[in-house]
Amino acid sequence: MKIIYSQTFNAYHNIACEEYLLDNFEDDIFYLYQNSPSIIVGRKQNTLAEINFDYIREKQIPVVRRLSGGGAVYHDVGNLNFCFIIRNVSKAENGFERYTLPILEVLQSLGVEAKLEGRNDLTIEGKKFSGNAKYFKENDLLQHGTILYMSKLNEISKVLNVNPAKYKDKAVKSVQSRVTNISSHMPKPMNLSDFTNLIIAHIKTLYPEATDYMLTDKDNIAINRLVDKKYKTWEWNHGKTPAYNYSKSLQTKGGNLEVAMFVKNGVIEQLKFYGDFFSFKDIDTYEMEFIGVPHEYEKLKDKLEAKPAELFFENINSADLLEIFF
Repeated sequence: MKIIYSQTFNAYHNIACEEYLLDNFEDDIFYLYQNSPSIIVGRKQNTLAEINFDYIREKQIPVVRRLSGGGAVYHDVGNLNFCFIIRNVSKAENGFERYTLPILEVLQSLGVEAKLEGRNDLTIEGKKFSGNAKYFKENDLLQHGTILYMSKLNEISKVLNVNPAKYKDKAVKSVQSRVTNISSHMPKPMNLSDFTNLIIAHIKTLYPEATDYMLTDKDNIAINRLVDKKYKTWEWNHGKTPAYNYSKSLQTKGGNLEVAMFVKNGVIEQLKFYGDFFSFKDIDTYEMEFIGVPHEYEKLKDKLEAKPAELFFENINSADLLEIFF
């Protein structure tokens, strides 16, 4: 087994690294990393339906889709992420219990009563500190999880607070749970670095053949190529979103305005404006301008600059439309 502790807080790089390690190594791997503030969404989730778009855009928080299923999670540097990549896994070895147990054993050795609850959550006193997910590639297993150690918990409700009335789809939904930081339950204070070292030391007792591995320049060049090709692209992070219906209403100076859209592969396929507004031109014609445009802020902003709302609506401007689209 190779043990790898990432030297970057870049979420795009760290999530891409999981796929790179899965595809390009033959060894079992234990991979640890921390990300600067970011949102990581599950493989089958509607990205926009999981995030507080306005807050994310204001704070410039990256949103990255991962390989595995499950719900959206918030990462920051107070959250440690662990990933097992195990080759040729049998059915008896692919449960969440096996690869969350090392984390529980470390905590229990420190006097923290943590346990696995439900299918894939680790909890302390009924509060969640770790969500886990997995992905299979043929017979190889990638199982990863969060470890809330000293994360900014108040940020979770801000970044993942979305109005459920806006989206109707069959995508996987995140289930918000009561969460806690491990540091709040430690009998004696310990910083995250020391806690991480304890986990690594315990893995080495469980896998005596384990050796430390530092990603090479060649590895990092390949990972960065994967970031540019996939993990930093709109097509992966938003275009892979399942089809959904979206609607939102807004009270403007020109009256009430509502938009209803059907979006597939992240692209607007149908769109209608409703409301008690007045228009200068045929709104049906204007609606057609948005067909085929990605449901993406910059693309819609460009469209509105080319075809301003003011040319069609009375007392409704492009800023109103941009607000109603998200």
